[in-house]
Amino acid sequence: MESSNIVIALTGKGGVGKTSLSASIVRILTEKRPDARILAIDADPAIGLSVALGVDVAETLDEIRKRIAEDVTGKMKDTENILAEARFRLFEAMRETDGYAFLAIGRPESAGCYCAINTYLRQVIGLLVNDFDYVVIDGEAGIEQINRRVLEKVTHLICVSDQSQKGLKIVSTIKDVADELVMYDHIGLIVNRAPLPERVKDGEVGGVPVVAVIPQDNSMTENDIEGRSIFELPSDSPILEGALKALHNMHVLE
Repeated sequence: MESSNIVIALTGKGGVGKTSLSASIVRILTEKRPDARILAIDADPAIGLSVALGVDVAETLDEIRKRIAEDVTGKMKDTENILAEARFRLFEAMRETDGYAFLAIGRPESAGCYCAINTYLRQVIGLLVNDFDYVVIDGEAGIEQINRRVLEKVTHLICVSDQSQKGLKIVSTIKDVADELVMYDHIGLIVNRAPLPERVKDGEVGGVPVVAVIPQDNSMTENDIEGRSIFELPSDSPILEGALKALHNMHVLE
C-alpha cells in the first residue's frame, strides 16, 4: 500500500500499553520515513501520548472548540467561515517537532451542546489528514470516541490487549463496534506485555489477525519510571521490535 494518507488508530482497554505502542509507531515512522509528513494525534483526555513523545501541549482541540463556540454564540457565521477559522487555529495549536507534528484532543466535553461545532471540527480533522502521509491516533479506551471526535475513517485499526483472557475477549467486542462505527481497510491485534508470549497462537483472536506478540519489556518500564520519551528507548527494545513487526504485517511498511 502506498504511504500516502495512511491513518493508523490504536484502541483497546486501559492499561495494556496502547499509548506506549502509539509512541513507538510514531518513532518508527520518523526513522523509516524521514521525508514523510507525520501527524500524531492524542485522542485520550489524559494526554498521555504527549508525555510518551516528550511533547509540551500548547492548546488542545477541545480548547479550540470552546473558543470557537464562544465566538459563534450570538452570531451567525456560515459553515465555510467556521471551517476556515477552525483549520487555522488547529495549525496554530499543532506542535512541530523533529520528524512529526502533534495535536491533542483534550478533555471530554463540558455541559452544554455544541453538536454543530463538533461536526465542523471533525470535518476539519478529516481535511488535515490530506496534509500528512501518516496519521497515528492514540485513541481512548473504546472505539466510539474515534468516530465521534476525531475521524470517521481510518486505514489501519490496531487493537491492543494484554495476554489475559478477559483482555482478549474484549477484542471481539471492539471489532463488532468498529464494524458498525468506523470504516477501516485493515485490522490487527497486538498482544502486549505478554508474560508467556509462546502461548499466544498465530492466527486470529475474535476475528482479528494477530500481527505481533510483545513480551514484558523491562526497558520500557524503566523508561517510564525515569520519565524519558520513547526516543530515548534502546532501539532493540521488545516494544519497538514488536511495533515494527506489526507495521510490516499490516503492510504499513514493506
